[in-house]
Amino acid sequence: MKIVSRIKEPIAFEMDHFEQKFSNAMSSKVALLNRITHYVVNRKGKQMRPMFIFLIAKMCNEGDMNERTYRGASVIELIHTATLVHDDVVDDSNRRRGFFSLNALWKNKIAVLVGDFLLSKGLLLCIDNDDFDLLKIISVAVREMSEGELLQIEKARKLDITEAVYFEIIRQKTATLIAACCAMGAKAVHANEDEVENLRQFGELIGLAFQIKDDLFDYGDEKIGKPTGIDIKEQKMTLPLIYALNNCSSEKKKWLINSVKNHNRDKKRVKEVIGFVKEAGGLAYATTKMKSYQQKALALLEKYPNSPYKESLVLMVNYVIDRKK
Repeated sequence: MKIVSRIKEPIAFEMDHFEQKFSNAMSSKVALLNRITHYVVNRKGKQMRPMFIFLIAKMCNEGDMNERTYRGASVIELIHTATLVHDDVVDDSNRRRGFFSLNALWKNKIAVLVGDFLLSKGLLLCIDNDDFDLLKIISVAVREMSEGELLQIEKARKLDITEAVYFEIIRQKTATLIAACCAMGAKAVHANEDEVENLRQFGELIGLAFQIKDDLFDYGDEKIGKPTGIDIKEQKMTLPLIYALNNCSSEKKKWLINSVKNHNRDKKRVKEVIGFVKEAGGLAYATTKMKSYQQKALALLEKYPNSPYKESLVLMVNYVIDRKK
């Protein structure tokens, strides 16, 4: 059995049920919107975020779950989808999960409006059901994701990202939404504040490990859906590159910055940069950091009694760093 199927096993019924609820949450009276959202629903990813919510809700509530949990999962998925649609516009990207992105098919104007529509749908789902505690969790996440994206753009101009700034960017851009999922799962079943915070931290640690794994893909040879060296081409500062910059001679540092700034479209130069980062120990350092976050996340689960849900969460944490794409 594939690892994702094994993770889903204890929540298979909930995941099936969720499909319909999520589809309904996207519906509109505007035919064009329905056509576009239908396209989005049929090209969904692994749905890791709803999986986190359901597994945590059931782990915290002795296997029981309520309607609020489904709403929480729908809200997270609506907001996540909205951010992906807007991301593709910001990055001028024509592909998403191997298919054409919305902006490639319907142009930027419609893509931005669809992203706004999905965002408002998510917020209204909370407001209409008086789930203001869940609304607060997701609103904080949206604010942080926007700030993280802007911080990355600001820093990319000068390529002056320190390791501390890098971690603040990925905490806001990537980890904050996974943290929100885990807090949402606990909050939906009325767990106490300490438990909600513990699981929020758990999600944040997984999110940090997830992003470092993504960084490492940029230096690998596997076909993973994004080409090797794409982060260098887009002048994104990854952890292996930051480590290499901080641990080389000033001459090499100048060459690296010049390569990323001015020669990022030159395939030969990008290959040389990848080779240098590997030699400088950037990949080994990033791998060590990623594994330390994995261990910290697993430690936060230790206090919970053994259950199929906890078992799946452990599998999920390990999958994040062992995945091939």
